[in-house]
Amino acid sequence: MLLADDTGLEVDALDGAPGVRTARFAGEHATDADNRKKMLREISGKERTCRFRTVALLRFPDGRELIAEGVCEGTLSLEEIGERGFGYDPLFIATDGDGRTFAQMSVEEKHALSHRGKAFRALAEML
Repeated sequence: MLLADDTGLEVDALDGAPGVRTARFAGEHATDADNRKKMLREISGKERTCRFRTVALLRFPDGRELIAEGVCEGTLSLEEIGERGFGYDPLFIATDGDGRTFAQMSVEEKHALSHRGKAFRALAEML
């Protein structure tokens, strides 16, 4: 069996970018900090609505596949806030949350709201 997932950040003001290039937004060898800095520059003065989208796939030895998607709507903060998580977590504020960034939440709080958590819960329901 094979389990795989991929996640992208879709920013409305950037026409859905960075999308599939989320981890490489600032370049092939960019760090998470480089990506966040570029994001803050790119959306300065623009609408900050966005979403994380995760697609999870489970492939069985017989070739059968299960595919699930999880989406978490949100906005990007004006600055980095919080110490936890990775990637864009210090910028992302979930619409269904309490106003904190993912980087301010405990692991349990983040997974309850997150795109990845939603995708894997949906995949589990298919089993």
